[in-house]
This record gives sequence, structure tokens and C-alpha cells, in this order.
Amino acid sequence: MNRAIDCLVNVDMGGRKPPDWMVRVKEDYFKGGDSFFKSPELGELLDDMDAHGVERAILLANVADTEGRAFRFAGERPDRFALGVGGLNLLRPMGTLRTLESVVRDHPVVYAAVGPSFWGDGMYPPSDAVYYPLYVKCCELDLPLCLNTGMPGPPLPAEAQNPIHLDRVCIRFPELRLCMIHGADPWWDTAIRMLGKYANLRLMTSAWSPKRLPASLLHFMSTRGRDRVLFATDYPVLSMERCLGEAAALDLADEVRRAWLLDNARAFFFGDDVP
Repeated sequence: MNRAIDCLVNVDMGGRKPPDWMVRVKEDYFKGGDSFFKSPELGELLDDMDAHGVERAILLANVADTEGRAFRFAGERPDRFALGVGGLNLLRPMGTLRTLESVVRDHPVVYAAVGPSFWGDGMYPPSDAVYYPLYVKCCELDLPLCLNTGMPGPPLPAEAQNPIHLDRVCIRFPELRLCMIHGADPWWDTAIRMLGKYANLRLMTSAWSPKRLPASLLHFMSTRGRDRVLFATDYPVLSMERCLGEAAALDLADEVRRAWLLDNARAFFFGDDVP
């Protein structure tokens, strides 16, 4: 069984009526079943992780919801869970950044997250100055920042998530550890070229079935980009069973697969020394 770190797991998908656009994404885009909108209990999630070799999972949480399920799970089992925090109001940055700094100080937060298409009517790409206070704060905290790239599944404006917008960000903030999440379709070639250009940039394969990843990315992972790509499921959107089963079936060298599934996340998010 392959060992893995799942870098993006949702534990708050259930418990509330999903918006119509999210139902459309489930049915039309992911062809998801009833498990798409579920919130696992702690024991259920741990059993799922143990069954599929997932050593640690990073739970996505709202930065203001410190009493929520994700923060509770991370507090009860810090050996198995860390946090990625979103819900950042970049149009009113000072209060948001104070909250972020406090949460990072008091909880096992390993990254902040922003989806450019999902706020501000998709009008603010990552190259916009509205992001700069967050970039500075993440540099000060040595906190990685994950940004959605690629065409969003919901019917939202996509242009803000073209990875080319990170070109200027990487130049202006070389100290900022950045990760593109949810792949980069249909701009895979741009994302791969960027990964080869900037040492502070990574890509996460969250919300992508491994068997659907493009050959160009698999080639990059197997050659000069072995340390640049990180594994995630976006559970329960995609199951650990499916993603890790498909990852095991890919024609990758063992050391390439291990870097993708485990070692790159250990180094980038947890600061672990890896072979």
C-alpha cells in the first residue's frame, strides 16, 4: 500500500442545503453520488485514511469557524490532521489578517487558501494588488498560500484562475510559498512552464481523478518536476479509495509516485526533511 498525505479534505460538506450551482457541479461535472455532500465523523474519516494509507490529511476550514468540525478534528488528533484556512476577506484586509495571524498561532494551520473565481465576482486575479497584504502576511508567517487555478467547476468567471497571473506574483514575492490547487485545466502547459520557472511554486492535483491527469504533467513529475506536484483528493468530492487506487495504477516509477503522494507535501507544508 502506498503511503500518502491528502492535502485537501473537506469535512463540512454536509449539514446544510447546498446551493443549486453546487448540485449542478456534483451531477454534471463530477457525476458524484450521495457521498458528495457528507460530513464524516472523526472515527469514520480516520478509518478511511487508515484503509488507504493516508498518514495525514489537511482539512479545509473557514478562518472564522474555530469551533467547527475541521478545527475540532485537528485539535483532537494533531498527529493526523492539519488545517488549511480560507474565507479571507481581501477587501477588508486588516481584520482578516489579524484573525489569520491569531489562528496560525493557536492552531495547526499549514496553509491559507483563496479561490479567485469564488469571491469578488471573479474580478480580482492573483496579480491584483488587493492580494498584496495577504502575500506579505504569508511571507511574514512563512505560511504557504494555496490559490485555485484552472476553469472552476461552478458557472463562475474563470479568467482570474489562469495560472499566468501568478507569474508576476512569483517575481515580486520570491519568499512566498505558493501552490496552485485543483489542477490547471485548460492551462496545464502554462502551469507546467511556471513550475519549471519558479522555485517557490507547486501544484496540487486536488479534485482531479489521477487517471485524468494529462500526460504532460506526468512526464514533468517524472523528470525535472519530481518535487513540484502534491497529491490531494478534495474528499468527499473524490474518494481516497478511488484516487489512491488510480495513483497506484499509473505508469510512474516508485520514487516519483512516493514524491507526489507523500514526500513533497511533507517538505512543502510540514517542513520535514525527506530523502
